[in-house]
Amino acid sequence: MRAPISLVAVLATAFHAARADTFDVSFEQPALDRWMYPFNATPGTRSTFSVFGSDREVQTQFDARDGQVLLAFDTAPQIPTGEGVTGYVITGAEVTMQVANDLVFRLDPTSDPWTCFLPSNDPRVTADNDLGQPIELFGVGFRGGWTASTFQENTVFANAGQSALSPGVRNAFAAQVDAQGVATDASNNPRVGFQAQPFAVGTVPGLAAGSLVPMNAVMKFTLDVSDPGVQRYLATGLDGGRLFLAVSALTLVQQQGGAFPSFYSKENALVSFGLAQAPRLRLQVETASPCIPTDLDCDGRVDFGDIAIALLDFGPCDACASDVDGSGLVDFGDVAFILLDFG
Repeated sequence: MRAPISLVAVLATAFHAARADTFDVSFEQPALDRWMYPFNATPGTRSTFSVFGSDREVQTQFDARDGQVLLAFDTAPQIPTGEGVTGYVITGAEVTMQVANDLVFRLDPTSDPWTCFLPSNDPRVTADNDLGQPIELFGVGFRGGWTASTFQENTVFANAGQSALSPGVRNAFAAQVDAQGVATDASNNPRVGFQAQPFAVGTVPGLAAGSLVPMNAVMKFTLDVSDPGVQRYLATGLDGGRLFLAVSALTLVQQQGGAFPSFYSKENALVSFGLAQAPRLRLQVETASPCIPTDLDCDGRVDFGDIAIALLDFGPCDACASDVDGSGLVDFGDVAFILLDFG
């Protein structure tokens, strides 16, 4: 039994690959970039934007990740939409941003424990054992009735009746995303008490951890496309034609003070004259011809070849096509769905 099934799977994979399109595209600037900060009086038009945390000793005010940067890239002109979430395989994703201030923050290319950002009198607080704080890239979640298709550069920070200075009210926020596509607001992870899971942590090629970051250095965020949540989030954005991302940090500051990272926006005059770089995105994506979920080999019919693929994937399987019912497990329930569409 094992040899024929393997042969069918190999043939199906080859057939599917033959029908797939491959894209390696770059977006030289975002369609939308915005400093998501409650005191930003000019949303969408600032020449630079910064990321930082709020004063950890004043935990009742503002989000812990106070200054965030919101980016959105319109992908539809270069990558087809409407393939469905399982119709995209993202093999590479990278965001770059150029630093706009000089030697004011230190490079920390690794995430820090959330306990480093608790108030000093909290018994759970731990020391930060490396220099600096990481700059992290997340997906974006929405609240207040806003969505990826309706949120714009000048959309209100918080809806009417809510104080923009309160935590947990911003209408677009840095979010971690699980394999089922559920977004969790990461803006207050130290207060809630969980380790945030960013899509990427910023690095500067050629610069050692702990070093002061010079002006015009290019910070790189290489997204973990092996993570099922990241993969699903990116695919969902591509399916709709607009991909939102958020950059944030828990950089330690004092009220009305502190040294924190700043980056050029697409509105900066230096960017307009080609002397600086706006945030950029590079994507490497494979898309497959549309087919119904039970047609696993995408050959236009549901048959024993699709059952064979499901049997090969039998068992736990996050975000794989054989998990037709989305349970996180390929089992006889998925085979039953395939049999219902047989023919």
